[in-house]
Amino acid sequence: MIDSALKYYICIMPSLNPDQFITLNPEEPVLDVRSPGEYQRGHIPGAVSFPLFSDAERANIGTLYKQEGRDKAVLEGLKIVGPHMAEMVENANRISPSRTLKIHCWRGGMRSESVGWLLEKAGFNVSLLKGGYKRYRHFVQENLGLPIKMIVLSGPTGSGKTHVLEALKNAGQQVIDLEALVNHKGSAFGALGQQQQPAIEQFENNLYKVIAGLDLSKPVWIEDESRKIGTVYLLDGLWKSMSEAPIISIEIPLTERLDFLVAEYGTFDVEQLRESVLKIEKRLGGQHVNACMEALDAGNFHKVAEITLQYYDKAYRFSRQQKEKQIIESLNFEKIDPELIARNLIEFINHNNSTIK
Repeated sequence: MIDSALKYYICIMPSLNPDQFITLNPEEPVLDVRSPGEYQRGHIPGAVSFPLFSDAERANIGTLYKQEGRDKAVLEGLKIVGPHMAEMVENANRISPSRTLKIHCWRGGMRSESVGWLLEKAGFNVSLLKGGYKRYRHFVQENLGLPIKMIVLSGPTGSGKTHVLEALKNAGQQVIDLEALVNHKGSAFGALGQQQQPAIEQFENNLYKVIAGLDLSKPVWIEDESRKIGTVYLLDGLWKSMSEAPIISIEIPLTERLDFLVAEYGTFDVEQLRESVLKIEKRLGGQHVNACMEALDAGNFHKVAEITLQYYDKAYRFSRQQKEKQIIESLNFEKIDPELIARNLIEFINHNNSTIK
């Protein structure tokens, strides 16, 4: 009886493929009715956690389903959800005053169907994700494998590359800001001032959202990064595209880069800076680490930047040698002026469009 009633009402609700679910009326709120733990591991960007069951309740129902069958599991689910139905409708009203929603669970099964049925009865216009989050994940992974025509922006540490990317975006260029997507600036100091890094699954979802908004027939600017940024590894397809893309490097005087790094990191707590230095202790060497600690105690942040740049500049020179065939131009600038650098980069590309494959 329960299944029959649900199937009757579900046939009225639109069931959308992942591409439709994402692009059709993108302003509509998306309710993710999976458990909090499922949501935390990865979710559609912008989706609201709207769990039908807690993690423990979901586990118990799953066990009951395996041991005693579907009917027992469904009845147990109703016992849990029943007292909270009015509250769920009230929460949905707060989330969507327009009373139009999209809903999904893991496989597009009972959880999303049940919540959809409840909200439809309460007067909402509801669309479901066909195949659920599982199908969405397959869709994302398939599309992340598409080739991207990239231009890699390179330069030594402290060149302001992230700020230049922002200026390029403001000038109408297409940009993928990996550091923003992974909440990390790449170096041993890269976690300072950042939120917790996303799980790889969530990074993929966030990256797809950016790529879906790009015209892949046109070039996309991306910063030169290591394969691992903090705790997040770049995807094989993305890394392959970056490894084959043309590189433009910007060269900035050392004094300018030192001033930039002090302005970027000098406001952080000394203990945080100390911990960051210790992350590259083996690469710096004991003598340099001790000098950094003394400089931190004295508040001499320029000295800390100068010492650490010895390591990062050496790593940059080595990386540059490995990528020599990809480098199509090196542009020299007297100071870090993101808007000026962006204008010069765009001018170079416009005059050398044939070199971007």
